[in-house]
Amino acid sequence: MMARMSNLVHQSGAYSDVPIEDRGELVLPGGRLGEIAANGRPVGTPERIAAYLLTEYLERLGVEVIFGLCGHTLVGLLDAISKSKIRYVTARHEQVAAHMAEGYARATGKPGVLITHLGPGLTNAITGIANAALDSIPLVVIAGDVPSYYFGRHPHQEFNMHLDGGQFEMCRPFCKRVYRVDRADDLPRCIERAFHLAVSGRPGPVLVDVPMDHFSSNLFFDAFSKEPPFVAKPCLEPAMAQRIVEALVEAKNPVLYGGGGVTSALVPEAAALFTELAELLEMPVAHTLMGKGCMPDGHPLLAGQTGFWGTPVANSLCLEADYILAIGTRLAEANSSSWDSRYTFNIPPTKLIHIDIDAMEIGRNYPTFLGAISDSTLALEQLVKAARELKQRPKREGDLRRRIEESNARFKGHFTEFYTSDAFPLRPERILADLRAVLPEDGYVVTDVGWNKNGVAQQFPFKHVGSFITPSGMATMGFGAAAVLGIKLARPERAAVALIGDGGFCAANPSVIATAMEAKIPAIWLVMDNSAFGVIAGLEQAKYDTTFGTKFLRDGEPYHVDYAAIARAHGANGIDIKEASELKPAIEAALASELPTLIRIPMVNVPTPTPGHWNINDIYRAGE
Repeated sequence: MMARMSNLVHQSGAYSDVPIEDRGELVLPGGRLGEIAANGRPVGTPERIAAYLLTEYLERLGVEVIFGLCGHTLVGLLDAISKSKIRYVTARHEQVAAHMAEGYARATGKPGVLITHLGPGLTNAITGIANAALDSIPLVVIAGDVPSYYFGRHPHQEFNMHLDGGQFEMCRPFCKRVYRVDRADDLPRCIERAFHLAVSGRPGPVLVDVPMDHFSSNLFFDAFSKEPPFVAKPCLEPAMAQRIVEALVEAKNPVLYGGGGVTSALVPEAAALFTELAELLEMPVAHTLMGKGCMPDGHPLLAGQTGFWGTPVANSLCLEADYILAIGTRLAEANSSSWDSRYTFNIPPTKLIHIDIDAMEIGRNYPTFLGAISDSTLALEQLVKAARELKQRPKREGDLRRRIEESNARFKGHFTEFYTSDAFPLRPERILADLRAVLPEDGYVVTDVGWNKNGVAQQFPFKHVGSFITPSGMATMGFGAAAVLGIKLARPERAAVALIGDGGFCAANPSVIATAMEAKIPAIWLVMDNSAFGVIAGLEQAKYDTTFGTKFLRDGEPYHVDYAAIARAHGANGIDIKEASELKPAIEAALASELPTLIRIPMVNVPTPTPGHWNINDIYRAGE
């Protein structure tokens, strides 16, 4: 029998006020104290149950919140978390939990921590984990698995079609690293590595797959002694910065292009440096979807977003550019008009200077004139330093600022009337205008996919960097309704509003309301209800003159769900907008409430303006 340790053995850390029997502290059996056992440790070296050591380690790493959903493989870990200072937020669906963790990471810059059960638990979470991967969001995912000694016998919920205990294989395509903890002694190393890798280089998710018996195994008291090292980020060399600035000074029509690597919470100083560089070199600024917020909207040098849902002046400036300095972007398809040289980027002859923290992105989509691997903040520091030392600021031909102002005014003029339209169902532009009128400047707008994402990126002005949160790479329907909870939990002092379609809200799983009520998160959902998967319905209508499979119908008539009543059934606020004038007061009341609030807004299905190009329009063909 293992001998129980006395309270004198350990009185430090999170467990000092927890009874010994609840801490699982043990000593090794056999031999006399002071003798060396076969494992090289003195006999009597204290041990504790791994789950408790792990939880205390997470505390030391600064983890304040864990998101997840229970399962029998996690019960031992949940018990340890319950005795710690870490807050545990339980969701009703693992994809919701993953998006919540992702939202938390986007708001804080810290790794979001997600725990999932095996089998269907991990498969449900995969979409959220993959969404984080494609948007470079740091997550540490701890997944329970079948007992290690049952690998291959197909115990309850085991994946073993091609590999014993093979559930971790599902995450290989999108996780930065996948660890399977084959021995309990490997758990500390794997967890330390996961937190290191999630934030190093290009951030992303890391999976640690843990057979459930390892949570209950004994580990030496100091097993989790190693912490992730501080690692200096790659930096742009001063000589390269000087060369880049000199090229931009000599350029006739340069453009500064910002991506998510400029607006990420992991690089909070980058956007200010980005703006300063544009001003020092008198360069127009364009950005990706993830780069919105790299410069405050309304700045005279800000042209706007590029690509299919961009602005005409942003696309034309990039198309005419002789040099483009792109920072923190992978020059993805939607932002690049499907890489068609007629619409957004014509590289070459335009010379691309590309700075990114991920070496694989340099030269991936366009030939690169100059490439550099660097953290965006450190690169911008060097570029700004070189630009400050210029003896004379560059002079650009023509009135660049007037061109940007006049072009954006003309573009906005096509839909300005809709910002004040009293039409009902509401125009989406009216929804954006009313939200902008009452939302605090630093309030978060969290979008799903559809008109909300595309319209907000194109038409909604932001002054505060990082306050626009959207799923870019995966464009995951269901992201917004769940991610807003993690964001509001991370930044309770700031407003957080999710703009989401009715299709997306159902995809998210309305259980987000129950989670918000349980966790006391006063998030706000604006459900833009057009009884359809609106963007796809619009595409199908334009190309095939039908909306088959894209609208919600009953007996041929639009089918509406009373989402406001669903919210009220959960004990939350539920408001159903009956006319346009009701929306702004409803949002104001929601912002002042301490309860989660869902506002259902009947909306007409209209397309977002598309100044750029998307190759799908070349693919569709109508048949007989």
